[in-house]
Amino acid sequence: MADLPIYDRTGAEVGKYSIEPTDLAPQINKQLLHDVVVMYQANQRIGSASTRSRSEVAGSTKKLYRQKGTGNARAGSRRSGVRRGGGHIFAKKARDYHYRLPRIAVRLATRMALASKIEDDQLVVIDELSFDQPKTKDMAQILSALGLGQTTTLIATNDYDANVYKSARNINAVSVSPICDLNALCVLSPEKLLVTKAALDSLKGNGSTSAAAASAEPTASSEDAEEES
Repeated sequence: MADLPIYDRTGAEVGKYSIEPTDLAPQINKQLLHDVVVMYQANQRIGSASTRSRSEVAGSTKKLYRQKGTGNARAGSRRSGVRRGGGHIFAKKARDYHYRLPRIAVRLATRMALASKIEDDQLVVIDELSFDQPKTKDMAQILSALGLGQTTTLIATNDYDANVYKSARNINAVSVSPICDLNALCVLSPEKLLVTKAALDSLKGNGSTSAAAASAEPTASSEDAEEES
């Protein structure tokens, strides 16, 4: 059982949190993580690139000069892609890069990404993170006390907290997200993950529930065998 130190706002250790990567995901499948991350990156593409083909550029379609006898290379119309001002030979057209993987695979990849943060010692646990009002200076001091002042960091909270979000949004390389909005890409992109104890409790509980449900789900063959008996 891995014991992660729990820190307070001043960076002092106030306890230990017992958790194993297997509490979130039974194993880490790098291929699945890669596929899901590529899906999220592809879905962020705008796909608005567009260039003109030879049929769309202005210019005569008449052959520039006769085929033989001029001493020049054979030339077609002024719209040819090999001439200046001509159309692109393989013209780009606007397209939609969006696609989706199965929902179960995407959710499992998110838990695998969190488990990998624990394995790589890139997860920092804080006992509580809240503000009476937005205060960027206080958030910067907390991150500095936890040794996260010079690294890219994702702050994961149990629920959406407007004061926490507004306190961190102006800090370079720091992002905030409630655990319900986490995905494999946003978890793996930053170097460190700062998570509150309450959020980690929820993640651990959801991971254990999912694993138990998967192991307890009867297969079709076992159901048929019970009916036959």
